[in-house]
Amino acid sequence: MINQVITNWLKKYSCTSKDDYRNALQEIIQEIALEGLARAKFFEKAAFYGGTCLRILHRLDRFSEDLLFSLLSPDPTFQLEPYLKSVELHLRSYGFLISIIKKEKTAKSAVLSAFPKANTLENFIRIGLSSQDRQRVHLDENIKIKLEIDTDPPLGFETEMIEMHTPGLFYVKSYVLPDLFAGKMSAVLASEWRGRTKGRDWYDLVWYVAKKVPLHLAHLEKRLKQTAFIEEGVAFDPQAFSKLYLDRVEKLDVLAAKEDVVHFVRDSQALDIWSKSYFIELLAKITFC
Repeated sequence: MINQVITNWLKKYSCTSKDDYRNALQEIIQEIALEGLARAKFFEKAAFYGGTCLRILHRLDRFSEDLLFSLLSPDPTFQLEPYLKSVELHLRSYGFLISIIKKEKTAKSAVLSAFPKANTLENFIRIGLSSQDRQRVHLDENIKIKLEIDTDPPLGFETEMIEMHTPGLFYVKSYVLPDLFAGKMSAVLASEWRGRTKGRDWYDLVWYVAKKVPLHLAHLEKRLKQTAFIEEGVAFDPQAFSKLYLDRVEKLDVLAAKEDVVHFVRDSQALDIWSKSYFIELLAKITFC
């Protein structure tokens, strides 16, 4: 019965390529993991944010890899292990064979990380995927999802409870959209990913602007000051933001950004419009709250 539930769930993705199958399986695992966290009362202490939050809760039209969370208030003693056990047991109850690797925390880091990992082919066999469909799967590929929680988050954000209906009925606490936008803009302005431009952040930026989501400037300021990207005591207003944004666009490697995101979107033609001038034009459409 469980296998049929997952098989029917997978059909909703209309997969045609290996990337489609990998992305679909990854997202199904993410949503079951969220339900496992909810059942363990994780969202009494934490909130969901980031690109996967935008994808799952607000239907962003690109796939995403990482499950990012923030405590509602700083707590250096917070332990992730009890919730990881709930995630593992919940995924196994749906027939998935998952191993969870916990990353050891460094003394300087306030971020706790773990990596649920699943072999793609092995799990497709377990859930009953047809032999014809299994031919479209990368044979030895492992799906590894990063689950990360910030135990010393920049504050000044608001949250909301959002009802989920897959795989079951449960609620997820997440940042509200203007604060999600602030988190994404912080990544756009200040983050480099292993020395490469993370085009997924720029793709999400376009989504926020198209949806007319206002940017919560005060929360963005707290994020940038916590990471020392801007100094404490320095005024941060729309003009200061605009300068930082234009400086970042000037350094953007547009081709690298496209290459980073192309495997996570169905319509790669949506990237054809990308250029430095295009991202500069977006600035005039960003509003603040």
